[in-house]
Amino acid sequence: MKSIEPAIKADERPRAGEKILRVARDLFYRQGIRAIGVDEIVRRAGVTKPSLYRSFPSKDELAASYLRQYDLEFWARFDAAVAAHPGDPRAQIAAFLTRIGKRTQKPDYRGCGMTNAAVEYPERGHPARVVSEANKQELRRRLSAMAAAMGAGDADTLGDGLLLLIEGAYISGQLFGAGGPAKSVARNADLLIEASLKK
Repeated sequence: MKSIEPAIKADERPRAGEKILRVARDLFYRQGIRAIGVDEIVRRAGVTKPSLYRSFPSKDELAASYLRQYDLEFWARFDAAVAAHPGDPRAQIAAFLTRIGKRTQKPDYRGCGMTNAAVEYPERGHPARVVSEANKQELRRRLSAMAAAMGAGDADTLGDGLLLLIEGAYISGQLFGAGGPAKSVARNADLLIEASLKK
């Protein structure tokens, strides 16, 4: 049977750096950044170590590049939830957290790459930690702003409460898997919002 997929021309093949990042992303997410060595990455990517180091000066920079890509995708999902419910921050949060809750129920779920990296790299200046902290600080800022837009009397406390629920979902999703408490993160967030708005 003839393949219906078009042949890839040599100039269309993924560059070594893209292949390395794609492979590293999968390995880092599934097994952890520190658990994976560059030998495993280059072997699976089908490239040489010099190719890796031409694209990424160090494994630390490769980890930071993975997290920068993860960050872009994270904010694309967050922004999609916001765009789906213009002017309604409560519905925006519900949409975003519903997606997180569903994601935590998948068998291959390994939590949030940003949270995992922050746990793996406690040293504040590490490139991976810097990207992770920036993501979490921005999420905290946005949640607080959304809480204020809902009219919460103490928007920062509500924003922090929502952030704690999100981080708890990331971890409990790994611990409990399907049927675990992370599936109800959106409902718990709505209860927290309701209680905060009544004050």
